[in-house]
Amino acid sequence: MKINNRKTYALAMSMLVLTASASCGSSVGQAGGSSSETVQQMEIQSEETAAASVDTTQATEEVTEGTTSKAESAALKGNIYDVKGRLLVSGKEGERVFSDDNDTSIAFANILTTMSDGYDRTFSEILTSPGPSGDVGRSIQLTIDADVQKAVYQYMMNNNIQGSVVAMRSDGSLLAQVSFPSYEPYAVSPPQEYDEELAWGKVGNKAFQNFEPGSCFKIMSEVIADKHGFYSCYDEGEWEFDGTSIVNWDHDTGSYPVAERTLQSAFVNSSNIFFAKAFDSIGSEAVLSDLDSIFHFVTPIDCDFGQIKNNVEIYCDDDLRRTAFGQSYVLTCPLYLAALGREAVLGDMVEPFVLKSVVDTDDPFAVIEQGTQPGQVLASIPQEYRQNLLDGMRGVAGGLGVYVPQGYTLYAKTGTAETWENDFLYITGCVKRDTDDGTGSYGDYSNYDGSYVIVMQVRNPEYHGFEFASHSAGLYQGVVNAVMGN
Repeated sequence: MKINNRKTYALAMSMLVLTASASCGSSVGQAGGSSSETVQQMEIQSEETAAASVDTTQATEEVTEGTTSKAESAALKGNIYDVKGRLLVSGKEGERVFSDDNDTSIAFANILTTMSDGYDRTFSEILTSPGPSGDVGRSIQLTIDADVQKAVYQYMMNNNIQGSVVAMRSDGSLLAQVSFPSYEPYAVSPPQEYDEELAWGKVGNKAFQNFEPGSCFKIMSEVIADKHGFYSCYDEGEWEFDGTSIVNWDHDTGSYPVAERTLQSAFVNSSNIFFAKAFDSIGSEAVLSDLDSIFHFVTPIDCDFGQIKNNVEIYCDDDLRRTAFGQSYVLTCPLYLAALGREAVLGDMVEPFVLKSVVDTDDPFAVIEQGTQPGQVLASIPQEYRQNLLDGMRGVAGGLGVYVPQGYTLYAKTGTAETWENDFLYITGCVKRDTDDGTGSYGDYSNYDGSYVIVMQVRNPEYHGFEFASHSAGLYQGVVNAVMGN
């Protein structure tokens, strides 16, 4: 079942901010400059609903098994299970009961609950359709592993990483989708209804929220430059034009100008000027066409959990140049970056999905019907442009110093984005199994031996003393360890 309207609010809010700010003629300073904002207290009050105060840290009260809140309807819904058949949400007398493990319920709250516009709402039609017994709706089994979800959330909480982590298998199935901070679902007073703040606010699902991606966008810019034969240019470190300027993150290090900046050097060293000049040479019509035909960036992606809807608008030459490094009117989310990371390393973008199967409520291993088809290809990088990108991503990963297990190789791109909220840091990476060609079929995932696409978004870099995305490599190492069980 495809849901096509979940991101309307987030996109509308982001565009409201963008249209209120100058584009052409505005100056972009050093990418990833520090912010003076203080760290928000991790709690939220919703006065518009009957919500009680929501504690976003670990619970201090013992939670008794069976604590409930009302479902959005009186119908007895089916259950939601994780990939290993563990119960995450169940129905009881028209109410919803969350996991009796407090850490698990918090880690899943902002992607599961109706309050946060989560899977309990997304898959409501399935969950309220009569099952074999006829007394309760059918149940669903997700591709997400509760152990990984909880481990990543605990790591983010312990290190105060406000942001999101998306981990995806190479067939497009989501292994984890984590946002910190989250909240205790049982702490919200009934009825359990959609709440805009719980869906899109500080404790909402950040993996599904659109913001500027910064230099992670250069994954696409590199391929487009390669396709159009833009392989070198003069890189002065600071490019001034029409009363404004574009600068590189290291423009004041004394290493400029670079007489001949190559494509690979531009990617590994993340030169804004190189890719701005590349897009300026190629032109907006060709850029937009390539973004959609090669990367499915313009046309929305209908996933089983909702619609991924990116944004790119080009009104003038300045917009075009800044689009090349993921600024101006460019918006996307970590879920799309996961799909992009998969395409960058394995050649094809496949549709992200979370619905493994529809199952009998009384037996999570009794499959009624299969879920989303794995490995559905959305777009592909032409074969002749793949190796240059791989070499560049290998070079970026080598500079991060992140360890991956034997038999795997890390490919990555960092991104430091100037957003209307704060500077956000991204690492889009793929821990590629050396034998994985992207065509594997994994059944129930119990013996999964493929690659892991892992996207980390840090929204509070100032707390960690980070100025650029590369500074967050140590945090990314911990995320990789949590995902892969190391």
